Amino acid sequence: MAFRGVDFLEFDSLLSEEERLIRDTVREFVEKEVVPIIAEYYQKGQFPMHLVPMMAELGLFGANLQGYGAAGVNNVAYGLMMQELERGDSAVRSFASVQGSLVMYPIYAFGNDEQKKKYLPELAAGRLIGCYGLTEPDAGSDPGSMRTYAVKDGSYYRLNGSKMWITNGSISDIAIVWAKLDGTVHGFIVEKDFPGFETREIKNKLSLRASVTSELIFEDCRVPEENRLPATSGLKSALMCLTQARYGIAWGAIGAAMDCYEEARNYVAERIQFGKPVASFQITQQKLALMLTEITKMQFYTLQLGRLKDQGKAKYYHISMAKRNNVYWALEIARMAREMLGASGIVDEYHAMRHAANLESVKTYEGTHEIHTLIVGEHITGIPAYGGEN
Repeated sequence: MAFRGVDFLEFDSLLSEEERLIRDTVREFVEKEVVPIIAEYYQKGQFPMHLVPMMAELGLFGANLQGYGAAGVNNVAYGLMMQELERGDSAVRSFASVQGSLVMYPIYAFGNDEQKKKYLPELAAGRLIGCYGLTEPDAGSDPGSMRTYAVKDGSYYRLNGSKMWITNGSISDIAIVWAKLDGTVHGFIVEKDFPGFETREIKNKLSLRASVTSELIFEDCRVPEENRLPATSGLKSALMCLTQARYGIAWGAIGAAMDCYEEARNYVAERIQFGKPVASFQITQQKLALMLTEITKMQFYTLQLGRLKDQGKAKYYHISMAKRNNVYWALEIARMAREMLGASGIVDEYHAMRHAANLESVKTYEGTHEIHTLIVGEHITGIPAYGGEN
């Protein structure tokens, strides 16, 4: 049965014709190209690379950026793209999020004209693949404690250190790498063939299996002067990129939740127990009502966030609340859907358990649930509660 969307309170009536068309185009792509094959790639632990040129053709890479081959859509349309991609699988949305928000955006925001002209059109067209190197083995929620450092060496920089849990790392042509230079965090564009740069794919994952996750290793890696992002200004610049990615994640979580809700609703309507459909039982209806309520709340919160973002009014703490709330409830909905599917829920013919496993990672990456709680808490109270004696 083709996915028809979830719209309890006429959400679609608040979208422009162009926004609905963009969403429906990506929805059709996911239905035709992603849904039939993603379970196989999930089981194999591989990303479906043949999707990359199709995604580029649809303008899914850096879609909310202007110029340089990017689609230039508004932030609501971009969010709807991410929603539909994650309905297929978190790995597919992650690929697009990294490419656009964590690779193209920092070059767009902090690069010079030469860097933008060299890299952005190739990234938008999917001819180059990128990754984002911030997290380290001992620096996750506390990126300021990173140990990767750069030293000026004539017309080059020498990078030393490592990055961990990097999406697309082993399949990337370039990496946006954050390192301390004279004690201040700077961004660098590191090409895969630079001497001293190595990647190692992380195997045996139980989540995001259709996504490539890697370690990046730098041993006196020589990076030319022209590959430093000149407009970066400390750790704040790296965190600005994460804010862009978190916005897309908030929309993506809705897609995963919608898919689980629809799958569970269809299943319990057809599954007969005690002589009647499972959908006729009160506890089942309670679960469906909770799922639909939370999806509806997610939709309207995130739509307003997108409108604020288009007006330049969205703040990082607004986006933290959306990422925190939407991923939390998407995971709860995925777990409930698996329960409603019974034993059928553990086989890959159904999507809920795959979504649940993926969302365990999504809840952790780009800021854990706890970190986003503290970001919102600091805004409420004016008191930071990160680390130290707090």
